Amino acid sequence: MNIRDAAQLALQCLDLTSLNDQDTAEDIARLCARAQGPHGAVAAVCVWPRFAAQAREALPRAIRVAAVANFPDGSLDLARTRAEIDEIARAGAQEVDVVLPYRALIAGQTAEVADFLAEVREAAEGLTLKIILESGELAQPELIAEATRLSLAAGADFVKTSTGKSPVSATPEAAAVMLQEIATSGVAAGFKASGGIRSVAEAQVYLDLAAAKLGAQALNPQRLRFGASGLLNDIEAQLSGQTGATPASHGY
Repeated sequence: MNIRDAAQLALQCLDLTSLNDQDTAEDIARLCARAQGPHGAVAAVCVWPRFAAQAREALPRAIRVAAVANFPDGSLDLARTRAEIDEIARAGAQEVDVVLPYRALIAGQTAEVADFLAEVREAAEGLTLKIILESGELAQPELIAEATRLSLAAGADFVKTSTGKSPVSATPEAAAVMLQEIATSGVAAGFKASGGIRSVAEAQVYLDLAAAKLGAQALNPQRLRFGASGLLNDIEAQLSGQTGATPASHGY
């Protein structure tokens, strides 16, 4: 796959994201405007729950709206998580990204994590559910694999690498583990790489991994997403024939 084809595919699979603590309505308005660029639309826009209704109103239905719950801490607080999912659904969003209680999993509370995820799946009925593993904190391949299996068993539509708020975000090594678990699960779930991906060259690594593990037929927004803000800068630069563009250094 050449760099231009990779850029076009990354655009189609992009969850254009703004999850900064200081986000304002004006920031979200600009984000939604960028989601409909000269080279085509992104797959989705991902925001805090309080901005989900604004994003839904601003965007055409073809661009999905996602919002986060239990984010970024990934606690076992089910009441809070349910309330956030309810808020997201009422806002008209179609997708929710929920953080797996990764600290609890590290501590060996596997049953509690499994129960939490099952409750989340029930609460998010009708929504595309992406479970964020926080793979950089899990660190060990065995824990990343276990978190992936628990998420898939609970009915996750996607497993996602990272919140973008931890020191280590998406890595090809974690992605390979997650994709292998999807491939062997017998479930047609998707994969989302998020956090720190700011160039098409970086995105292409994940495109190649997904193709190798899931097949070229999985390279579409129903099975593959990128969670990023700065990545769009390089996508547009590549599709415009520009070189040497400086990706954004802020945001997701």
